[in-house]
Amino acid sequence: MMNMTSRQRKRERREVFSVTKATPSYLDWSEDTISFGREDHPDYVPHSGRYPLVVDPIIGNTRFSKVLMDGGSSLNIMYAHTLELMGIGLNKLRPSKSPFHGVAPGKRVQPLGQIDLLVCFGTAANFRKEVLTFEVVGFRGAYHAILCRPCYAKFMVIPNYTYLKLKMTGPKGVITVGSSFEHAYECDVECVEHAEAQAEDEALAATLDKMASEALDSTHRHAGSFEPAEGIKEVPLNPNHPNDKALQVSATLDSK
Repeated sequence: MMNMTSRQRKRERREVFSVTKATPSYLDWSEDTISFGREDHPDYVPHSGRYPLVVDPIIGNTRFSKVLMDGGSSLNIMYAHTLELMGIGLNKLRPSKSPFHGVAPGKRVQPLGQIDLLVCFGTAANFRKEVLTFEVVGFRGAYHAILCRPCYAKFMVIPNYTYLKLKMTGPKGVITVGSSFEHAYECDVECVEHAEAQAEDEALAATLDKMASEALDSTHRHAGSFEPAEGIKEVPLNPNHPNDKALQVSATLDSK
């Protein structure tokens, strides 16, 4: 989730709790009713709700087959590797406002920047195009991009995670976008393998850091000041001049 300043929070609160208008202000594409029926039902639904809703929109001028629809996040995510596939350099990014959480579990992510890209759903017979803002991150993900609540709102998307389909209003009627359970399964397996590999890499990096730190501490102990072990006492070499050099011997030995 993107961090907001106190001023932005106050403005957002005023908008949310503003007095209801006498005349409703309707959004574009809200005039049609979208519903799901038996005609949308796949021949077979394995493990209802288990698999991700993965779609294949055109982003920029490129069609991508692994774009995750995630209604739980407030940011559209694009990976730097995906921009590279599109032939777009990082110099096209504008500064991002602040870091956010939620993309990498338990981690605070600092985006490389933001970019506005045209996203298209549908077919040549009936399609919708909207410009979406993406937060670009430097690490790799299992998907090409993640479309989140801003996309759902902009396209007025209605998802059905049981059927693995989503619908939106288009210029020539309702547009239906779907995915096969086979493709969703393959993407889910790849996502799990990617997460496990990343966790192993992080664990290995942590182990190597610990070993390097221990080796450095050991080097300092050997090269630094010597600390006598317990059970050691000092015996002056010249008893008549106790401030001269002394010899360290076991505490159990007689001083003579």
